[in-house]
Amino acid sequence: MNKSDLIGVVVKGAGINRTQADTAISSFLSGIEGDLKKGGRVTLVGFGTFSVGNRKARTGRNPQTGQPLKIAARKVARFSPGADLKAAVNRKK
Repeated sequence: MNKSDLIGVVVKGAGINRTQADTAISSFLSGIEGDLKKGGRVTLVGFGTFSVGNRKARTGRNPQTGQPLKIAARKVARFSPGADLKAAVNRKK
């Protein structure tokens, strides 16, 4: 599913037009992104938690030459699924 598919689901489920659904989803995603940029966490009970993690600097290898190279430390977005989402994914059809 991509963003366009998700907009279609919201249009059907909420009974709103496509422009309103696009605005709602874009606002939702911007809100999550903004909070993560500040280093916060976003928890959607039952669905999961978005958070920011730190990845340490490390030494990697160039796959073509085998030469070692330094990979800088950086922040990464993380997602931990909630109990309800885990149960829904593992439920047999």
